[in-house]
Amino acid sequence: MSIDFEIEEEVQTAEDIGSESLRDLMVYNDDFNTFEHVINTLVKVCKHDVHQAEQCTFLIHYKGKCAVKKGMYEELKPMREGITSAGIKASII
Repeated sequence: MSIDFEIEEEVQTAEDIGSESLRDLMVYNDDFNTFEHVINTLVKVCKHDVHQAEQCTFLIHYKGKCAVKKGMYEELKPMREGITSAGIKASII
């Protein structure tokens, strides 16, 4: 006797899961933006205080990158656009 079962699974795609989870706004080091420009951009775009922006900027410089903000994708997207429009490389991971 043979029994055939049909299994139905609900699978969330990575895109669905990603839209609900916390992400990092990552800023990367380069050879042409000044410390002052990066600090001012983080203060303006991410609402960092000057001390926090300075610390992030030093990490970006010495480590090559820094997660400058954590949040939902929808919250981070305009910040990433503001940072990249200032000529600084940034991504949401």
